[in-house]
Amino acid sequence: MRRSLVSVLVLLTTLLGAPAAIAAPGSTITYKSISGAGGTTLKAFVVEPTGVGGGPFPLLVMPSSWAVPNIEYVGAAAKLAKESGYVVVSYTSRGFWDSGGEIDIAGPDTVNDVSKVIDWAVANAHADVTRIGVAGISYGGGQSLLAAANDPRIKAVAALSTWTDLARSLYPYSTVNKQAVEVLLAAGHATGRPGPVLTEAEDAYRDGRFWEVVPISAGRSAASKIAQINANGTAVMIGNAWNDGIFAPGQVADFYSKLTGPKRLMLSPGDHATAELFGAAGLPNEIWESVGRWFDRYVKGTANGVEAEQPVQLKPNNGGTWQKYGTWPAGAADTMQLDAKKIHAGWNTVADSGTVLLSGALQGFLNIPTGVALPFIDRNLAGVWSGPQYPNGATLAGTPKLKLTVTPSAETTTLFAYLYEVGPLGLGSLITHKPVKVTGAGLTQTLDVELEPTVWNVGAGDRLALVIDTVDPRYLTESTRGSTVTFGPSSLSVPKA
Repeated sequence: MRRSLVSVLVLLTTLLGAPAAIAAPGSTITYKSISGAGGTTLKAFVVEPTGVGGGPFPLLVMPSSWAVPNIEYVGAAAKLAKESGYVVVSYTSRGFWDSGGEIDIAGPDTVNDVSKVIDWAVANAHADVTRIGVAGISYGGGQSLLAAANDPRIKAVAALSTWTDLARSLYPYSTVNKQAVEVLLAAGHATGRPGPVLTEAEDAYRDGRFWEVVPISAGRSAASKIAQINANGTAVMIGNAWNDGIFAPGQVADFYSKLTGPKRLMLSPGDHATAELFGAAGLPNEIWESVGRWFDRYVKGTANGVEAEQPVQLKPNNGGTWQKYGTWPAGAADTMQLDAKKIHAGWNTVADSGTVLLSGALQGFLNIPTGVALPFIDRNLAGVWSGPQYPNGATLAGTPKLKLTVTPSAETTTLFAYLYEVGPLGLGSLITHKPVKVTGAGLTQTLDVELEPTVWNVGAGDRLALVIDTVDPRYLTESTRGSTVTFGPSSLSVPKA
């Protein structure tokens, strides 16, 4: 309750535009102006521990999320300062709210801002230059990973609800994640000042030229900087949600597998930022508790046993306890053979992936997954394949993979593959999905498609079902109404724990 009152006071101070010095239990919170890259002013809350001497103190830098101001992490920062003696700088990312500059989509200036904040904290806030960590949610998480590649002083990173491959997140299999793009653009315009890169990217998207945006991804994606992160030996923790509608989990799982230093991956139910949202406010939260222990070990050097724990920690998407693995799960797979079918493209069916930021959050908090009644799916508009029952149930763990033989009649068709758990009444719960764009009228081709990874407990007596159709409200669909798609013999491989 006391931390909540402090947060309210800090917010009021920000809105009034006056520097604040607020005493929180075990810490002081001060509103500061910090010179970022190119002299751009960054507005920050600096949280310093009290009653533990004059430092130098271990430092945590926290860039804010897209469209969120610097108050975002003040609750967690006060807790970290009080309980573990960190100096924490929570600042508004450039181009947003009270910070200066323009939004450059995690471009060089935004990444260099992290290093400038570190410089400032060492010079002005009694921070220890040998003990530095960086953490953030969403946009802040992406900046954290990019900064770790850029600045070898950073010993550890915690990136939550983040991206490691921007193009793969917003343009999976050449399909625009329309709802996610619209949310990001709307929030950017409402709370910030788009720079030239964002303006040009939006223009390309509005004109149907999203493929022109893809070249900016590599420099803004940690996946292209894995060698630098590994060379720096940065300890990397990543926490994402299974149903993240903006940054789906497959891209971070692949990134994680290429890290050679200390690492941890936590995937749990929910949508974008929901799994760690309350922890940022300083409330009890298992993801942020793990973040604190991660920094205690790899920034402070506390011997707390983190390095001896299983690094891959996965909570089933439909409920259950954490399952822990030494590596990304790759157990024996069940293979479902898919017989030939022909469907008509361009019409909606009752199958879809849900609404970004909502469907996954409902599943995570209330265990209400996106569902469908399979008997109501029009077999003229969608292919439906059912697998055998699992009499004793089963646990799926890993990445389901499709090998599809398809012949579209139109030059461009978008396919949407959905994997369901289906009960005895034909009601299905969406486990995972993936879009894929197909080009070439009359061309028979074989597609290898990875659905998003999952851990899912299948109930006793239930079965799996695959549905493929050609329209989904979440994505920019390029299917031609009245065209057809013919499926030749294909297969679905589903890994089990």
